[in-house]
Amino acid sequence: MTDQSAAPDATPRPLDHLAAMGAPDALALVDRAGALSFTGLDRAVGALARALDGRGLAKGARVASWLAKTRLASLLPLACARAELVHVPINPLLKRGQVAHILQDSGASLLIAGAGRSGTLEAGDRPADCALLIEDEAGAASLAAQDGLPASAADPDALAAILYTSGSTGRPKGVMLSHANLWLGAVSVAHYLRLTADDRTLAVLPFSFDYGQNQLLSSWAAGACVYPLDYLTARDVIRAVDKHEITTLAGVPPLWVQLAEADWPEATAGRLRRITNSGGRLPVPLVHRLRQLFPAADLYSMYGLTEAFRSTYLDPALIDTHPDSIGGAIPFAEVMLVRPDGGLAATGEPGELVHAGPLVAQGYWQDAERTALRFRPAPVFSKYGGMAVWSGDTAVMDADGLLRFVGRDDEMIKTSGNRVSPTEVEEAAVATGAAAEAVAIGVPDDRLGEAILLVVRGDPAGEGALRDGLKRDLPNFMQPREIRWRADLPRNANGKVDRAGLKAELTS
Repeated sequence: MTDQSAAPDATPRPLDHLAAMGAPDALALVDRAGALSFTGLDRAVGALARALDGRGLAKGARVASWLAKTRLASLLPLACARAELVHVPINPLLKRGQVAHILQDSGASLLIAGAGRSGTLEAGDRPADCALLIEDEAGAASLAAQDGLPASAADPDALAAILYTSGSTGRPKGVMLSHANLWLGAVSVAHYLRLTADDRTLAVLPFSFDYGQNQLLSSWAAGACVYPLDYLTARDVIRAVDKHEITTLAGVPPLWVQLAEADWPEATAGRLRRITNSGGRLPVPLVHRLRQLFPAADLYSMYGLTEAFRSTYLDPALIDTHPDSIGGAIPFAEVMLVRPDGGLAATGEPGELVHAGPLVAQGYWQDAERTALRFRPAPVFSKYGGMAVWSGDTAVMDADGLLRFVGRDDEMIKTSGNRVSPTEVEEAAVATGAAAEAVAIGVPDDRLGEAILLVVRGDPAGEGALRDGLKRDLPNFMQPREIRWRADLPRNANGKVDRAGLKAELTS
């Protein structure tokens, strides 16, 4: 249980110890397979860890999972940690080409997936040395070992997970997270959200996101219960909140737009004690609407990035007077605004958001070049020092010491709570054969944060084939809202497509 009267414990522990944070008989997980107490959770984690260990995987081997929010998906983060394996959760919305890249890049020794998803993989997508375990009745039985592994004695600095996130160029890159990163992140969030053992979290976000996985981890750190939900409509979420008497709900802006437009019974809306947002800014009118809709709930506006976890949050008491603020640093995080000359930005002066402290990830998996660009020594005025994440994002601090997000310096597209690499969309467009060249840019959208506008060089008669190919190869959140055809694309002095100029032209 989270003690709000004292500072959170900064001592990192092996991640699988979260299974013992609640009262033995208290509920920890309720899903379609039934209910698990914390005693049951610890036993299930131990049994799954024993089964994984029995497959002969080397310590530190990567275990990839491409799953919906099943019982297995919920247990794997802790079970892999207990077996001293590295968990690589894959977004269930991704398509075969992206999954193939993650399997190859991570060097996964095992892929756990449902029959439907695994059946979409083609020859060569799964490396020859990567075994496949189908999540069906037989697969579940093979993982149901009776004599479970006990709590681990893993080094908190050891690698526990690799979460893949899109980069501004090229394919998704794997962010390396240690036991300490994940443990302290769980403790931090449980503390500032004021989670207690009688809270019930509805987990609607994908477990492949750090924000989504933390729904599990922070709840368990507080001794609270999680209810995983794969939803289709806002109504599904409302029914689950009512049925399970949910107190805590995390979302991204597009989901909050849907939920704000839905018909909430007053009693159901009143069940929520806290709602949280990250993955993009909530428009001020939406903040006001959520405050009206959920008057009994604290609204937490937050900011973060996978490389540095959840960096800031705004005290809910300030949301009405500062609806466009992202607040200040969460426990165990240090957030600084740095001028281009390396100095500390003054109040009202824009600066790059730089993150330091024990929540900073270990870099990108087997990618020293990109690691060196994003992970650099902390500024000399940092209290933590060491390696810091230089985000490329710009913010400004107001007179009250609160941060306001200004913009993203790189070319990432932030849509539906997802970071989308424009290069990945462009490569998929050209691969269809319908586009000679393509440029994907983000344009403002009230519902999505940003929508994808695809500008292509080619014959407009091929738009049907282009859209069909994109729907085949990319998930829904990467589909362009609009496609514009041109005979040629603007170039800069180096002969490259003038992406910045094109974006300025189309968004002005």
